[in-house]
Amino acid sequence: MSASPHLRPRTLILPPAPYVAALVGGWWLDRQVYALPLDWGVTTRPLGWLLVGVGVALFAWTLVTFVRHRTTVNPYKAASALCTGGPFRFSRNPIYLGDWFLLAGVSLLLHTAWPLLFAPLVWALLRYGVIRHEEAHLEARFGDDFRAYRARVRRWL
Repeated sequence: MSASPHLRPRTLILPPAPYVAALVGGWWLDRQVYALPLDWGVTTRPLGWLLVGVGVALFAWTLVTFVRHRTTVNPYKAASALCTGGPFRFSRNPIYLGDWFLLAGVSLLLHTAWPLLFAPLVWALLRYGVIRHEEAHLEARFGDDFRAYRARVRRWL
C-alpha cells in the first residue's frame, strides 16, 4: 500500500541525481566518445563560475528559508510548513532552479555541451518523478493555502 500524499511526498527520484547523471554522463561522453565543446570564441569560465555561484546562492537562500520555517529539505519527508517567502516568492522550486544554474555553469566549466543535451530528460525526470509528488503532498497537507500560492507563483520563474 502506498503512503498518502498527506503523510509524505511519494518522491520517486533523489532530486539531485538527474543533474549529477547529466554532468557525469556528459563529461564521460565528451572525453571518451565524442567531444562536443561549448566554443563561443571567448572564454566561458567566468560565466560558468557566475552560474555556479548563482546556483549555490539560491540553494543556500532556500535552506535558510526552510530552517526559518522549521520544515525539512528532505524530499522524502512531510513538510511541516508551507514556505512562501524568500526565494519561494519567485519560484515554487528554487532548489531545482538553482540546480539548473549549476548544470549550465558546470557544463561551461567542463567546456562541453553534452550535459545540456540531457536537459529535456532531466526536466522530465524532475517534473514527473519529483515535483508532481511534492505538489500533491503540499496540496493534500495545506489545501487552499497551497492552491492560492500555486496560482500566484510560477513553478520555475
